[in-house]
Amino acid sequence: MFQDLVRSLSINLRRVLQWIDIPTIAISYSCVLVYFTVFRFSWILVIFLGLSLLSFIYQNGIWRTFKLCLILFVFSSICLGIRYQEEKAFATDHSVSKMIPLLDTIQVDGDQVRFRAKHSGRLYQVFYRLPTKEMQTYFQTIATPIELEISATIEKAGSKRNFNGFNYRQYLKTQNIYRIITIDKITAITKINSWDIRYLRRKLILFCEKQFPHPLSSYMTGLLFGQFGQSFDEMETIYTSLGIMHFFTLSGMQVSFLYNSLRHILLRCGLQRHIVTVLLIPIILIYGALAGGAISVVRASIQKGLSACGITSLNNFSVTLLLLFIWQPKFLLTTGGALSTFFVFVVSIVGYKIKQETKIKNKVMMTILLSTASLPLLMHAFYSFQPVALLLTLPLSFLFASLMLPCLSISFFVSISTGISLNQLNICFIWLETAIQSIEKLTPRPMVIGKPSTAMLIIMFITIGVLIDRWSNQKIRFALMMGFIGMCLLTKYPIKETITVVDIGQGDSIFLQDRFNQHTILIDTGGKIEFMKEKKWQKGTKKHNAESNLIPYLKSIGVGKIDTLVVTHTDADHIGDLLTVLANIPVQKIVVSQGSLTNKKFVAVLKQTKTTIQVAEVGQQFPIFDSYLEILYPKLPGDGKNNDSLVLYGVFYQTKFLFTGDLESEGEATLLNSYPLLSVDVLKAGHHGSKTSSAKTFIKTIKPKIALISCGLNNRYRHPNQETLDTFQSNQIAVYRTDRQGAIKFQKNGKSWHIKTVK
Repeated sequence: MFQDLVRSLSINLRRVLQWIDIPTIAISYSCVLVYFTVFRFSWILVIFLGLSLLSFIYQNGIWRTFKLCLILFVFSSICLGIRYQEEKAFATDHSVSKMIPLLDTIQVDGDQVRFRAKHSGRLYQVFYRLPTKEMQTYFQTIATPIELEISATIEKAGSKRNFNGFNYRQYLKTQNIYRIITIDKITAITKINSWDIRYLRRKLILFCEKQFPHPLSSYMTGLLFGQFGQSFDEMETIYTSLGIMHFFTLSGMQVSFLYNSLRHILLRCGLQRHIVTVLLIPIILIYGALAGGAISVVRASIQKGLSACGITSLNNFSVTLLLLFIWQPKFLLTTGGALSTFFVFVVSIVGYKIKQETKIKNKVMMTILLSTASLPLLMHAFYSFQPVALLLTLPLSFLFASLMLPCLSISFFVSISTGISLNQLNICFIWLETAIQSIEKLTPRPMVIGKPSTAMLIIMFITIGVLIDRWSNQKIRFALMMGFIGMCLLTKYPIKETITVVDIGQGDSIFLQDRFNQHTILIDTGGKIEFMKEKKWQKGTKKHNAESNLIPYLKSIGVGKIDTLVVTHTDADHIGDLLTVLANIPVQKIVVSQGSLTNKKFVAVLKQTKTTIQVAEVGQQFPIFDSYLEILYPKLPGDGKNNDSLVLYGVFYQTKFLFTGDLESEGEATLLNSYPLLSVDVLKAGHHGSKTSSAKTFIKTIKPKIALISCGLNNRYRHPNQETLDTFQSNQIAVYRTDRQGAIKFQKNGKSWHIKTVK
């Protein structure tokens, strides 16, 4: 019966495609443009969609265009309906007293646990601080369905706070999550019955973690079930640096391996081909669920199912794309979904164009084209490109697909069926990680290119499309490649000068970027004050603010190196992330005050940097823009604390800027004694707007027009102080605050500065 159903679906699908009489790739391409126009509106997309339809009319006539427009009308109506429901769900008030955790999403990190949970058909992201070690163990090992009764705080997730920054709220929306819950107290835990396959997945993951040693267990849970765990974090960073993390998250190679292996076994057992096909389709769909429903796995499962029904090549890709829209409408709004889909598209569309003498040459050429074609998306998502990935992709794809996956699968099935663990395999994965770590140490840093604008991204894709289509024409190929390189250079070297107060939470970090990256200056790196955990079990993975805000922002604007890093003073919220920044972006020299060298901990940190250290002197100048940034203070060595902050001054394109670190009123008075005629247009207010800084006398003397305050949202110090805000208001000073407006950018337009904020 199921066999007849598969045949019927296959025949009917072919009939529908024949009746439509429009290439499926044209339908998919047009739907993608409509999709992004609805969910990520841009006039550039609207114009491009219009031009594409005009081109389609010219090539295919009015009747086919009418049918295409009818399809797009239906599709856009569905997308608009989804968008409406999303906005409605986001605006609706939520109240939760009970929830059912999705156990396969549980992540325990010290005394913090996070997971997703359901309540009344809605999905939530949940956070909870564990009160005891026993509760930590409970969440680490639980595998049976439960319901929690809770008292909790419900709020909207934070939105983007930096230019080109990660938008957590937008990401959660793509997962159909519209609120986050912070549990104050769990009042009751009740076991429930459920047939959700997620619980089986959780049990299998826990089985692997218990049965196998590290790192074998990490690769087994990651490659077979789509969950690597925290023990894999260090290696994930290394794989990402080498540009090969997509083996684990985007390729969907697990599905191909499972399908091909089972097909071979069943055929060898004497089963007929059509029976094997009927058996394999539900198996790979079930496996897709066991692998966590990751887009790459689901996409590969659908493609294999369609191939089994006789739908191949571009038709296979196009129908898969449309089915994915039905299954998870927002999948293309995620980085993983977009990259996974695009990789397959490139393979589908260029495969028939590559006809080399041998399979190895074929694969080498495919690797080069795939890496080149995906570069715009990689730039848009990660801002960088690792050329070494071109050399590593082919051997590692063979290693993982032909050796590692079979070994992991055999080991898993032997262990779960007999209880015997083939732990001897662990040494192979230890050798693998040692080799990868050695390669990473010898490999240069990834090339930081930056994030292309929407217009640039579209032009890049058009260029690559024409390049693939005209690959055999050497002159056109060379011209297009030069054009593509030119667009990368324009992204890497911006033509406008900027000064940005980066939103790094409670702290300071200001970046000055000259046109074409001729000169770059970073004032402080930000950081957070660490509060020691009382017990060992409470300590989790140490996370640095710079990894999620400052470093991504710098890379997104093409910054691959920093000329000068100025450390105003030694407070953790100004230099706590110094080593993290240096580990990701090279710095030519670090400028510190004489007084800061009295801090032994800070001196120890400086020794770890292995970077040129320069002791600041009053009058010292750093070239930037049309002038220079000059040190005004302190004249005498201090203690490296607030009133010993380096004060920097610059007149850039007729606008006077003053950056005061955490300088307090005492230091401000000393500064005025040295520079009684000091006048300022833009003041970076001292000490995050605290009442100990920005004294009335100081403000009245320097007469700033604009005050910039860098402070964290809802910070415990209640910065900025109302007294300071009143001082600014009484002097008619415009105030910009990172806690309310996100990052603040001064961008030169013509002969003046234009102010932009994220919010």
